[in-house]
Amino acid sequence: MHIYLYEPRADRLNGLMAELRSARMKPVPIQEAFFRGELGLLNRSGHEDRPFLLADNPEVLEQITALRTAGCTNPILVMRDFRNSRDTAAALDAGADDDIVIPVKAIELKARINAVTRRSHGHAAESIEVGEVVAFFDGRDPEVSGATVKLSRREHAIFQQLVLNAGRVVSKGSIYDAVYGMSEDQPFDKVIDVYICKIRKKIDQAADSGHNYIETVHGRGYKFAAAADALVQAGGM
Repeated sequence: MHIYLYEPRADRLNGLMAELRSARMKPVPIQEAFFRGELGLLNRSGHEDRPFLLADNPEVLEQITALRTAGCTNPILVMRDFRNSRDTAAALDAGADDDIVIPVKAIELKARINAVTRRSHGHAAESIEVGEVVAFFDGRDPEVSGATVKLSRREHAIFQQLVLNAGRVVSKGSIYDAVYGMSEDQPFDKVIDVYICKIRKKIDQAADSGHNYIETVHGRGYKFAAAADALVQAGGM
């Protein structure tokens, strides 16, 4: 999970970076100038799930407002040293999704981010059932026909993009940006095809029905759907 991190205090920044990495998150430090840039670029498909973790500072309300005014729907969480009900209310009213007091463990922070993300995609629970597949939003491997299917870290990141948008077509570019967009070593986009093939094989082999859950929609991307959904689509053609 990539996460934009604004913390102007160097000592706090280093500690937060280490804590976030311990939960397999990928923090990307940003500076105050970031909020004066072209924030509309964050609205590209694949970028909307990247959360912002903002340290409380004199400009935090302006930073939140700038993101929301630019149309950014990314989860925004504010960190503060001490609980202050008035300031918390102001941050939430400005468009923040959560307001937390530090120190906070990465495992809790990740759960809070996952909760905001899945709700933004219309999923209230911690998991979703698509046919024989139970996909979890808390980092657990999926269950297919009652059996756990092991996915690598990269496979899981791609799989989550598909299940968050279950029943809808997700473009290859969107998946690529969500998984690799802020990586220093960006591979060719063919790598998405390779990972999709691996995930598809694992899911389909574990499914009692043998249904192909990941459909390739030529020229558009991929769609994760149960057999019934596929039949409905075919019947409407």
